[in-house]
Amino acid sequence: MNDPLRTIGHDPRGIVSVCSAHPLVIAASLEEAKAQGQFGLIECTCNQVNHRGGYTGMTPADFVAATKRIAQSVGFPEDKLIIGGDHLGPNPWTHLPAEEAMAEARAMMRDYAEAGIRKLHLDCSMGCKGEPVALDDETTAARAAELCKVAEEAGGDAVYIIGTEIPPPGGAHAELTDLEPTSPAAVRETYRVHQRVFEAAGLGAAFERVIAIVVQPRVESAQMSVVLYDPARATALVAARSDLGGLVYEAHSTDYQTGKALNALVDDGFAILKVGPSLSYALREALYGMEMAAAEVDGGPRALRDTMERLMVGDPGVWTDHIHGDPASQRSQRHYGLADRIRYFWPHPDAAAAVAALHNRFRTAAPHIGLLSQYIGGPLVKEALEAGDDLRDPDVLAKRAIRRALRPWMEACR
Repeated sequence: MNDPLRTIGHDPRGIVSVCSAHPLVIAASLEEAKAQGQFGLIECTCNQVNHRGGYTGMTPADFVAATKRIAQSVGFPEDKLIIGGDHLGPNPWTHLPAEEAMAEARAMMRDYAEAGIRKLHLDCSMGCKGEPVALDDETTAARAAELCKVAEEAGGDAVYIIGTEIPPPGGAHAELTDLEPTSPAAVRETYRVHQRVFEAAGLGAAFERVIAIVVQPRVESAQMSVVLYDPARATALVAARSDLGGLVYEAHSTDYQTGKALNALVDDGFAILKVGPSLSYALREALYGMEMAAAEVDGGPRALRDTMERLMVGDPGVWTDHIHGDPASQRSQRHYGLADRIRYFWPHPDAAAAVAALHNRFRTAAPHIGLLSQYIGGPLVKEALEAGDDLRDPDVLAKRAIRRALRPWMEACR
């Protein structure tokens, strides 16, 4: 099988989609995929990477070049590397009228397609200025067809994902105790409307390259809560897949699911498992743990944590809607919340400088194995020792933490 995206609906297992723009997360994910003998699917979102730079400062071409460099640096074979774009639509510009927001989305889509990004999630479900928060299928499909046409004109052999899920990109805005799966009637209608609109727009051939539809399988995480997959609650949704022309389901927000839940998702036809915040969460855990271990040796301050707190308090826009409660609870959630809003701040120059300073401090302090076991976890240290890792190298330890976090997804799709 040379191209899993074209044959995934006929494959007994699935594929892991790592949604992150952080270099260490990408590197660790590709190292784990290589060790597991799997394809490496790396995706960025419209907020992270777009024609205006996104919050990472990268254009699609920049992201492709950076991802390929990382793949080469870890010895990951280029013919097994797949790069995708997630939630591609007007989401970053919904404060604008629809015509202006869609003009931005079309420009972004052109850059994604021209950069050679092959897996494109067409997501125009969100309302723009003066529109409802969530749009009807007809409007959503018409705008998705606009973006598909741009991608087709840019050439290449892209495959497409349609549909969306609630909550929007970025994660849940409130804590969750339960969710309802997407109704079978809703998913069938989304499929039928997109098929009809695409064919009317002369995009019938492109619609044949739609490989998956995004639905809500009743899987989600918020700042302090996780809703685990329950196959019994998704029976009707799973059965509806037989009416979707061979498409599989793409499951978003599978972060923090158990191995048992992930295996059940793949068994039930949710063949594309998207994971992201839980991997950058593992990175943050490792960095903070290394800082605490170093502080035990040198008695110094929590400089990295303090820098991240200053940056987040100074720019609350990306977390204020996700974090609630009294000041003490908000402070705790900024750093330790499962939605990992801190991930938006790692590209900041001050954060990069603080991480570099921690690296130097950690190497100088050289915490012994007992301290590493206490602060970054005994199982991780044992695995690192067995692999012959350099326990004085912060990047090596951080990647080991990310790989351990990712492994249940890889095993579910193996």
